Amino acid sequence: MIKRYILSGEDFSIAGEASSSFKAVLKKLGIDAGIIRRVAIAMYEAEINTIVHGGGGECEAEIEGNKITLVFRDQGPGIPNLDLAMQEGYSTATEEIRELGFGAGMGLPNIKKYTDSMNIETEPGKGTTVTLVINL
Repeated sequence: MIKRYILSGEDFSIAGEASSSFKAVLKKLGIDAGIIRRVAIAMYEAEINTIVHGGGGECEAEIEGNKITLVFRDQGPGIPNLDLAMQEGYSTATEEIRELGFGAGMGLPNIKKYTDSMNIETEPGKGTTVTLVINL
């Protein structure tokens, strides 16, 4: 099963809708609550990053066999220093974004913490693709 979500970079009020929608799908399928929690946290953080830093993009969420794979793609500015971006508390969010309650610098570290696999492909000026795997 594959679900696709468009993540608009123009309306922060809808941030989190994709992760909430997919969480409901997982509940209906009877997926373990602990797995759902991990998926929801990782997906929310990646969704917010795609919207805030990537200017929007898309998410493809797939349940296949014994894993859930989440792929987030954007055409944003890319991540200039991935090692720095992985450090807790580091953020490139603007003051405006921080005033909305985002940009604490915990997105990527939280994603890594709650997934079994995280792969980031990024190129400055061309965007970022983040692939996450959570084993069932």
